[in-house]
This record gives sequence, C-alpha cells and structure tokens, in this order.
Amino acid sequence: MRQVDHFIVGGAGGGSGRTHKVWNPSTGEVQAEVALGDTALLDKAVETAKKVQPEWAATNPQKRARVMFRFKELLEKNMDDLAHLLSSEHGKVIDDAKGDVQRGLEVIEFACGIPQALKGEYTQGAGPGIDVYSMRQPLGIGAGITPFNFPAMIPMWMFGMATAVGNAFILKPSERDPGVPVRLAELFLEAGAPEGLLQVVHGDKEMVDAILDHPDIPAISFVGSSDIAQYIYSRGTANAKRVQAFGGAKNHGIVMPDADLDQVVNDLSGAAFGSAGERCMALPVVVPVGEDTADKLREKLIPAINGLRVGVSTDPDAHYGPVVTPEHKASIERWIDTAEEEGAEVVIDGRGFSLQGHEDGFFVGPTLLDRVTTQMTSYQEEIFGPVLQMVRAKDFEEAVRLPSDHQYGNGVAIFTRNGHAAREFAHRVNVGMVGINVPIPVPVSYHSFGGWKRSGFGDIDQYGMEGLRFWTKSKKITQRWPDGGGDGSNAFVIPTMG
Repeated sequence: MRQVDHFIVGGAGGGSGRTHKVWNPSTGEVQAEVALGDTALLDKAVETAKKVQPEWAATNPQKRARVMFRFKELLEKNMDDLAHLLSSEHGKVIDDAKGDVQRGLEVIEFACGIPQALKGEYTQGAGPGIDVYSMRQPLGIGAGITPFNFPAMIPMWMFGMATAVGNAFILKPSERDPGVPVRLAELFLEAGAPEGLLQVVHGDKEMVDAILDHPDIPAISFVGSSDIAQYIYSRGTANAKRVQAFGGAKNHGIVMPDADLDQVVNDLSGAAFGSAGERCMALPVVVPVGEDTADKLREKLIPAINGLRVGVSTDPDAHYGPVVTPEHKASIERWIDTAEEEGAEVVIDGRGFSLQGHEDGFFVGPTLLDRVTTQMTSYQEEIFGPVLQMVRAKDFEEAVRLPSDHQYGNGVAIFTRNGHAAREFAHRVNVGMVGINVPIPVPVSYHSFGGWKRSGFGDIDQYGMEGLRFWTKSKKITQRWPDGGGDGSNAFVIPTMG
C-alpha cells in the first residue's frame, strides 16, 4: 500500500506513529495511508523554517519571482499527472481536477509580479526636510490548514502569496487527499525554492492545535467548515496570531422572471452538481421569483438533472464523480432524509445510487428538492453534496432577504436581463461575493476571495492584494537628514509637519 509521508527538510519522516486511510472514492478501496504528525514533528518543521526564512526574506523580490515563474512552468508541465493524482484521492473528474490546479496556478501567476505589488508609498517633503515612506515586510512563518475539496487550489492560494512576499510556510492539508499537496511542495523545491521553505505536515486536531499554539507561527490561514473556522479564529487570535478562517456556505441563485431559463438550467447543472457539490462556492439553493417562474424552471430542470452522467473520476463523459469518503456519502443521504421528513418534495432522488461495476464507490445521484422553506434545517445547514434545493420567493424583496438573512454569506448569484434589478441586488445583498449571470463568482487572482458572516472570520481576504497585506506587516519610516545647524524646535513637544 502506498505511504504518504510528511514533507519536511526534504522529505524526512517522523511523527506520532498514527495513520489515516486515503480512499479511492471510485472503487471504495483504501489506496494509501498518510502519516499523522504531532507537536514534536511541527517543532522540527518550525525550526527548519526559522533557519531558512531570513535568507529568503533578504532575497530580492525579482529573484523570488523567478522561482514562482519556474514553479508555474512546472505546474503546467505536470498538469496531467497532478490532475490524475488529485482525482484518484478526491473523486472529482479529470477536467474538474485540472480546473482545481489551474485556479491555484493563476494565483502563482499573480505572485510572479510580486516586485510590483510590494512597492510601498513615499511622500517627499511631508515636513521641513522630512520624507515619509512605507515598506511591507514578511511576518516570518505562515501556516495553512486546507480542506479536502480543493487540494491543489487552496494550498496555492495560501503558500503562493505567503512565500512570494518572503515568508516560510508550513502546510497542513486534509488527511483525506494528501498526495497533491506533497507533490506541490516537491515541485516548489524543484523550481528553486530553498529546502525547508515550504513544508507539509499531516495530522488531525492534534496537529491543528499545535499550529494554533506555536509561538513562532504568527499567521494562519484556514478553509473548512464554519464551526472549525470559528474555533481556529478564536484560539489563534487568543494566542495573538493573525488569522483568516473561511467557513461553510449556502449560496443562493436568484432567478428573476425575465431570466434566460435555458441558460440558468445549464449554469445550475454545473454549479449545483459539479464536483459532486463539494464546493464552498457551489450553488445548492435556487430561488425562482414568482410561482410561474418556479414552475417553468422546475419543468426544465427535471430532464436536465436526469440527464447528468455520474461516473468514475477517469470517465471523460461523466459530469461528476463520487464523493470523498463513505462517511460523507452517508451524511449527504441523511440530509435528504431530513429534508423529506421536514416536508420538502423529493422531485429527483439520488439516495441509493449505485454505479454498475463500481458498486462499492461513494456515489450519490443528483437530487432535486422543491418546496423547501427557511425553517428546514436542510436549508439552514450546508449539505456539501449533489443536492439542489428550490426555495420559492414571492417577489424581489424576498429574494434579496433570503441570502441576506442566512447564517452564511459566501457567494450569491442573480440571473436576470434587467440591469437595474441586478445593480440593486448587488448593492443590497448581505453576501461577500456576488455573481450577475455568473453562477460561481470566484474572483480572479488579482482581486480577492472572501465571504461574510459565518463564511469568513477575520478582516482580510485571500490572495490578490488582500493576500499580500495578510502575509506582510507595514513599516512606516519618517526621515530627516539635518544639515547640522538645527532648526530650534523643542525636542520635548510631539513633532508636527506644519
């Protein structure tokens, strides 16, 4: 059986002696074991990072950018291998796995321009003979705790920016699909990064708590469920760390009466069921405005959803593959049970789905629920599976209120031909990322990513200039070069620039 080890100081092993199963979701077989680390292992990684980081921070930005350029080229060269490894552990289909790598690669592309992004501000003559300027400096050692659903993209969102600005980085990926994060670290080393700059430690709560409590890790980025995000934010900030912690989501898709329903159905098919719904930016709730819109949309959705092909991750014709573990498959099916018990209409039922020849795989069929209400726990909580819920809104005001009042505020989309309605919605809705006729509004790499409410804890978003600010601290310098004569000012009075 394949063994997945930690990647510290060039691949040294060690840790608690405990392991975790890595499944092949398409077959239901255990394909690997990953070593789980402990506090002693983290200490070892931190000591290495402390040795290598100062020299990396002192390396000029253009040389750090060249490492990013070479890393980008290696990602492109190894795209197929990365996608196949990712699919084998996660279950998403190959094209979707390539998209996972590509969206991370785009942040690396942004990091290639880090010399421009790191330029500070300068004011000449802020006072008599006085100039003021600022610079951004790295924090030291950053840490990232990443989820199973994007084992390539989200790690690169974090370590790409953190290392480009001069930090060392310790990554704790999900133990469910650890192969790609280790491979990324190997490629980063091959690109010319110093050994020990990017390290990967595997683990469970013991490792997470060790990261949160370690005095030499000043900044932590997390993506996962909201309860854990809140825990990480609370414990990390209590230890005086800078923390960004992104949680769950229940993204809504508002369908106005004037929307192009054929396009909406196409968009919903991908946004709700792509990657088996295991995306924090999936669109699991559709909100048609008006009963007539709802009935027409439902009529078009049924054949489209019934036409989705569920297959193994290597099936080029499959729209989506299995979910990540048997426990997650069982959880999704329990949520469908709950929705039905609460009064939702199960229009298309994905429970008990079995793929011929792969009966032991972790497959869930596409599911459509109608007549869902805001009182149902299946609406209030994140299902994270191939389940689309329809919540009917009587008018535009209710459509704005539904996502605004929900505990999560990650993403939302509105489908309409009416520019005024779209503008009004975008301005008023209480959600962090908005799509207008765009079902999955993940911002491009030179903007930033982040939700509101229980979808995001902390003040600074990921990647782009927000990411640069998170992984650096600002230093402000006020300078004067006197000519030796003195200016007669009182040294005991706070200086002014007047």
